[in-house]
Amino acid sequence: MEIDTEAWFAVAAAAHRHDRPSTPAPEHAAEAGRLKVRSPRSRSAVFALPATGGYAGVALLHLFGTTENAENTTTAFLDTLTVHPGRRGRGAGRALWDEVRARLAAEGRTSVSAMVQRGGAGEKFALSRGAECALPMAAYVQEVREVPAEPLPPPPGYRFLAWTGLVPDEHALAHARAHDAMEDAPTGDLDVHRDLWDPERIRAAARLVHDRGGVLLTVAALAEADGAIAGYTELVLPTPASVRAAQYDTVVVPGHRGRGLGRAVKLRMLAYLRAERPGVREIVTTVADANGPMRAVNAGLGYRADSAVGMYQLRL
Repeated sequence: MEIDTEAWFAVAAAAHRHDRPSTPAPEHAAEAGRLKVRSPRSRSAVFALPATGGYAGVALLHLFGTTENAENTTTAFLDTLTVHPGRRGRGAGRALWDEVRARLAAEGRTSVSAMVQRGGAGEKFALSRGAECALPMAAYVQEVREVPAEPLPPPPGYRFLAWTGLVPDEHALAHARAHDAMEDAPTGDLDVHRDLWDPERIRAAARLVHDRGGVLLTVAALAEADGAIAGYTELVLPTPASVRAAQYDTVVVPGHRGRGLGRAVKLRMLAYLRAERPGVREIVTTVADANGPMRAVNAGLGYRADSAVGMYQLRL
């Protein structure tokens, strides 16, 4: 369906003010980018319940797999299902879910997942539909100004690289190989299959961030012996003016672990962030409860637990 971006954003902004008033508000440009620029590795389905003066609720569903990419064609991700606070308790959420479920059935999907705050109304809604928490997680926040400004030097035998946007061509293949190390990240009971990365997929992911109006920052540790990328970390600003950045991947490749590279690249990223985007005040990330090593790195860098969340999955 054709979506009125202004009406969509009005629902998202009102729900945020009601549910999470202490966190930075959603940004109009970022929401518009998510709606208008679709991922090359999935198709998006949008849903909205019309109401006087706008929408009562909205939903965004990502259907994995395209003609060029057969990854995860039996599952889907429910990115958003939100009802305007002033219209809750009248069946709007149930009506949206019925539309989403009908689309999932029409597409032949056998499961759908969503990130949900544990202990809240979203969890209650998910459990009532038969979903289960497939991957317990927590959201953490780091105050940028509270971390010492001096980054660690790289361990012996490594050097740092930093770039904004597309990976430099000479490091694209090594960066793709490093992305494959995410294979051993905890996924719990989620129905998920990860395809191997290649340079074009790396570039497409960076272009998607840019085309949606965001900024992608990357810091990597290069092994001087063979030119391999031994570890990297990524931050995304939803817009160039964002005050909160989202932590994307932080990866250390097997064979290079146990040398402090995870902490080192994240500290170097903070220095790069301060130089390139001094207006950013905090970084938010989610980490699986089972990912002890990354939780330990983040704790040492001053991340504070913000809320308990989880990937909830419904098998259809």
